[in-house]
Amino acid sequence: QVQLAESGGGSVQAGGSLRLSCKASGRTFSKYTMGWFRQAAGKEREFVAAISWSGASTYYSDSVKGRFTISRDNAKNTVYLQMNSLKPEDTAVYYCAQSDRWGPNNNNARAYDAWGQGTQVTVSS
Repeated sequence: QVQLAESGGGSVQAGGSLRLSCKASGRTFSKYTMGWFRQAAGKEREFVAAISWSGASTYYSDSVKGRFTISRDNAKNTVYLQMNSLKPEDTAVYYCAQSDRWGPNNNNARAYDAWGQGTQVTVSS
């Protein structure tokens, strides 16, 4: 049984930073693409970033490129999302997800078959 557990969310002022973590269990972490998505109140879930199984390849949405960094530590079964220069529009529940494929569709939630419960990020102006 796959389990993904996010942590690290919280409240921060605009311009600040947060680091989210997602620890996975239940299947071989190093074989899976990991992604981060977010969902703001009243909006659809949107793609944030993805990282290939080895960590060699990453992919970001235009809205976070240059401010957020996704990384992973396969020895710790953990994926991270370093978020810098946060803006009020980054306020959302952030979810990590796992996929058995890597490709141009990894910005689509349907490519992922396991999800965490989410962690709230609130950015005040």
